[in-house]
This record gives sequence, structure tokens and C-alpha cells, in this order.
Amino acid sequence: MARPPNYDQERKERDRQKAAKKAEKLAAKVAARERSKPEDETETETETAK
Repeated sequence: MARPPNYDQERKERDRQKAAKKAEKLAAKVAARERSKPEDETETETETAK
């Protein structure tokens, strides 16, 4: 006899994967913002020095 599918476990696994993907995207977005931040700061410093 085959075991009945455990839909609750499958749903939890999908939710976990979705949350991991969302966290990864958010981390990438924050990293990109941090990379571009020093460029913006140097531009504003040179503008005020002129």
C-alpha cells in the first residue's frame, strides 16, 4: 500500500523555500545598495567642495 501524501509537509517545504528565496533577494538588494553608497557619498563631497 502506498502512503497517503502529506500535503501539510509539502506546503511547509514550499513556504520555507519561498522564504529563503525572498531573503536571498533582499540580501542582494541590500548588498547592491551598499556597493553604490560610497559612490554617492563621494559625489556629494566633491560637489560641496567646489
